[in-house]
Amino acid sequence: MDTNERLRHLLEERGWSEYRLAKSCGLNQSTIANIYKRNTVPSIATLESICQGFGITLSQFFSEGEMVELNPELKELFEYWVNLTPNQKSAILQVVKAMNNEN
Repeated sequence: MDTNERLRHLLEERGWSEYRLAKSCGLNQSTIANIYKRNTVPSIATLESICQGFGITLSQFFSEGEMVELNPELKELFEYWVNLTPNQKSAILQVVKAMNNEN
């Protein structure tokens, strides 16, 4: 996967400009623009900042499947989830499935 192509795709998908991305991730607009003008691959630190701006993880950035953004609510849920025992996770899944069947 081409990193710059992926960045372009994410910008287009959201309808964001390079300026909007720069503001969202706390980088200078020139940093984002130079990635494209010079056709360079951003450093890991820069890419992490960009991913934070998009609200995704690095693994989601490089994922070729469907991507789920971690909004604050999902992030909180995930943080609780990783600390549950297998039995607790199973119980939670049963509750969620039952709630979905009600709708």
